[in-house]
Amino acid sequence: MTAVRVGFPRILLGLGYAFLYAPIALLVIYSFNESRLVTVWGGFSTRWYGEVLANERIVDAAWLSLSIAAMSATVAVLLGTPAGFALARFGRFSGRTVFAGLLAAPLVMPEVITGLSLLLLFVGLEESIGWPNERGMATIVIAHVSFTMPYVAIVVQARLAGFDRNLEEAALDLGARPLAVLRSITLPLTAPAIVAGWLLSFTLSFDDLVIASFVTGPGATTLPMLIFSSVRLGLSPQINALATMMLVAVSLCLVVAAWMMGRRQTVSS
Repeated sequence: MTAVRVGFPRILLGLGYAFLYAPIALLVIYSFNESRLVTVWGGFSTRWYGEVLANERIVDAAWLSLSIAAMSATVAVLLGTPAGFALARFGRFSGRTVFAGLLAAPLVMPEVITGLSLLLLFVGLEESIGWPNERGMATIVIAHVSFTMPYVAIVVQARLAGFDRNLEEAALDLGARPLAVLRSITLPLTAPAIVAGWLLSFTLSFDDLVIASFVTGPGATTLPMLIFSSVRLGLSPQINALATMMLVAVSLCLVVAAWMMGRRQTVSS
């Protein structure tokens, strides 16, 4: 009876993992399929990886998505970090409730509403001041900053909420200037949250499809938009190869991050 009680949760756990990761495993396997039919195995081949790397549309879309994600994440950190500091350190101030509400609104707003509202904003700006004269990379970056910045602010605010302010007060008592305390103590201890906010913003921007579809133009096609349009016309083995390459890149990043964390813990101990 005890063996049954112990085995049943493990079976459920195994089924859960299979439900989550079996489709990904099949995608990786069929990326090495020789056949053009993604559901018919025609033999082992790496031809689709070569075709993906030789496909200029996919390469250009990938570089565009990476550039937009990097710029959006950087600007989101530059704007979201001060917002997180304001919410965590300034206590009660005039308009705090409105500020916090506006900051949290993009987190719960449906992406369709966000994309449509930004599209109307850009159209109105073009009619009134003549900018932006076309929608493309710049409008996508602005749109992505608008919905990724709150994530940075919340992560930074959560880090500062558990921050030991005795360190700052001790430095001030010893004669350090507030700017030196911020540079030498506050920012280094808040850096993990800032990096986490940047990575989260980068991922959300790189993965976005709905908002980018509203605010982009014919000259700027991101990788998610290209994949979505390709899937609508029929699943291609190149998409399997592209997805596998992205999966390998993410896995390598996770392995490197885990190795660095383990090395840091070893050095500290």
